[in-house]
Amino acid sequence: MADLKNDDGAKPGEYTHSNVELEAAPTAVLEEGSLDPVYEAKARVLNKAIQDIGMGRYQWQLFIVIGFGWAQDNLWPIVTSLIFTPVKNEFHPTRAPFLTLSQNIGLLVGAVFWGFGCDIFGRRWAFNLTIGITAVFGMIAAGSPNFAAIGVFAALWSVGVGGNLPVDSAIFLEFLPGSHQFLLTILSIDWAFAQVVATLIAWPLLGNLTCQETQTTCTKSENMGWRYFMICMGGIALIMFLVRFVAFTVFESPKFLMGKGKDAEAVRVVHEVARRNGKTSSLTLEDLEVFNPEGGPQGTEAAAAIKRNLEKLNFTHVKALFATKKLAVSTSLITTVWAFIGLGFPLYNAFLPYIQATRGAELGDGSTYITYRNSLIIAVLGVPGCILGGWLVELPNFGRKGALSLSTVLTGVFLFASTTALSSNALLGWNCAYSFVSNIMYAVLYAYTPEIFPTKDRGTGNAITASANRIFGIMAPIIAMFANLETSAPVYVSGALFIAAGLLVLAMPFESRGKASL
Repeated sequence: MADLKNDDGAKPGEYTHSNVELEAAPTAVLEEGSLDPVYEAKARVLNKAIQDIGMGRYQWQLFIVIGFGWAQDNLWPIVTSLIFTPVKNEFHPTRAPFLTLSQNIGLLVGAVFWGFGCDIFGRRWAFNLTIGITAVFGMIAAGSPNFAAIGVFAALWSVGVGGNLPVDSAIFLEFLPGSHQFLLTILSIDWAFAQVVATLIAWPLLGNLTCQETQTTCTKSENMGWRYFMICMGGIALIMFLVRFVAFTVFESPKFLMGKGKDAEAVRVVHEVARRNGKTSSLTLEDLEVFNPEGGPQGTEAAAAIKRNLEKLNFTHVKALFATKKLAVSTSLITTVWAFIGLGFPLYNAFLPYIQATRGAELGDGSTYITYRNSLIIAVLGVPGCILGGWLVELPNFGRKGALSLSTVLTGVFLFASTTALSSNALLGWNCAYSFVSNIMYAVLYAYTPEIFPTKDRGTGNAITASANRIFGIMAPIIAMFANLETSAPVYVSGALFIAAGLLVLAMPFESRGKASL
């Protein structure tokens, strides 16, 4: 490859060997030894072309529809949580947590299938199909005749849900100018609002049209609220799917097309995005073809794309994350933190409405109406937590580690405190505090994790932490099956995991505040 360090005096908008990477990613560390230097060089050209186009109409529209995916990622786990109690009351399953287990298995399958699949059959189809699958199986689930059926449908809709973040984040970043990549963090507000929407709809439906916790018998006709709720949630997903598929035209990622050897198509997409934004692009096919080896194939056809995908599984990148003592400690700790949170969060959150109902009954107020009213209040308190997290990470002498450690420890502390509640309002207060600090925790965790991995190994690092999170999420309902849900045991286990994770953060060797990523 040509030297990327010399200034050749190129005019703005020209895509020469020497100006591409420096203008496209001024804070990035230059990488050597890539398995596919032709692909990397062309990717830098496309990055610069997108940066020259800037943030415009197409990207802002994409920002909105990408937010649908973020919302779905939180909406459906909350849906499973909200219907857990009425489903349990109606079907009387021997192992009620199997419902949450089915969901978590579906989420893991979805993340793996869509995450790798979008590199094979393209981002566009995955982008559209994930929400469509969720909508279809979500609405079908409303007609479930027994517990086994609702469990199967929960797994199937979760296959769609699990692909939203891997696919949506990929396609968004590949159309986003480097100067606006912070918008990926802002998308977390959709994640918080989804919980508010779900609980707002659940309050009247599940609060008034389901069996009371104190009822000895519960028939289908008395318990239709959760079925109407599933139709509403599936309907919302269907509307989002139609907006994406009909009202908005998402282009295939230029990098994906280039990786398949379709350079001309990649150039066409860049020009179309520029046109949508009311601008023009000087990118030409020759700007990409100039990197092709002389007299040989361009090196970015399907075989090379498969080679890059296999390279993601190569232990070279895993070893790189443990190459030094500092990196090894950092990788091990952040993976453990993700694993503990992956177990602690669903262990408590998935059974929160049930805990509220049973504890509320003990406190003299366990009606389903109060249970879901309280769930709404708790969800609303999570929204400002996301915003506060973005401010805390920039505080001097506090930064990412301080914000993440404090919010994670406080999450566990408030869970422990909830077991001391002597009234329904006291229980609500502790759960509101938990929701507020746990949303700060997630906002910081999503920003801090990729920052501490070296650029060339960041994908592998993110994959390791995400896998640990999903695998331990599957373990949560299994543990719940053998822990008595009518006691505070799940709360104690979850709280201890959060506190342990928060303390581990203090041992992290890297603080990324105010520093460019490696």
